[in-house]
Amino acid sequence: MKGLKDKVVVVTGGGGGIGSVTCKRFAEEGAKLAVYDINEQAAIAVAEGINKAGGSAQAYAVDLTDLNNLAKAVADTRSDLGPIDVLVNNAGWDRFTPFLKSTPDLWDKVIDINLKGVLNTMYTVLPGMVERQRGRVVTVSSDAGRVGSSGEAVYSACKAGLIALSKTLAREHARHGITFNVVCPGLTETALFADFLASSGRPDKLREAFVRATPLGRIGNPEDLPGAICFLACEEAAFITGQVISVSGGLTMHG
Repeated sequence: MKGLKDKVVVVTGGGGGIGSVTCKRFAEEGAKLAVYDINEQAAIAVAEGINKAGGSAQAYAVDLTDLNNLAKAVADTRSDLGPIDVLVNNAGWDRFTPFLKSTPDLWDKVIDINLKGVLNTMYTVLPGMVERQRGRVVTVSSDAGRVGSSGEAVYSACKAGLIALSKTLAREHARHGITFNVVCPGLTETALFADFLASSGRPDKLREAFVRATPLGRIGNPEDLPGAICFLACEEAAFITGQVISVSGGLTMHG
């Protein structure tokens, strides 16, 4: 993909399933990776793997809900790697619970990580992009934010909020040469999906039902996401902004 070589790319949740393979894909394109994760050891493992393969990556222990901690990580990234060219908002968390069985404490945690964490990251990274009059922001939302998802009411609300946030910022910062786009995974083989299946009490039957409902006939893998993410961050997507693309095997087909 054009234009990713030597770009400084921040990936939040970079130590997780989708985040780690996204970091590796950017590294393959020649980018310099800042791997942000609250799990420092996971971030270090991803960065070390990239560096051993001949790429360039640095790990940062980051709590996205702590604005001061995030600001320090961003400052350290600029000092270590250079100005941030690409931001991938990937970190997220949920616990599958029917809304009326959930609690305000759970709402707060879900909102803090999935919505406020992205607000904090945007607020901290964007000024540098505005100053340089260029940048790419790709936010990983979810099809739960487009069509809803049983047992994920607050999570779905947050992910819908990320779509609206991205579209709004795409309008506000078009004049600064910054694009904002959203990638929405469908059902994907992550720790979150495994928890969901386990909590159902009938994981095998539920998995089979999901596979039957997916036109491409399988559950997604983390490796299905980096291509779309990297494309939206590269020069070939320079005239694409405010857009949302689902990577769901056709499970959802949303215009």
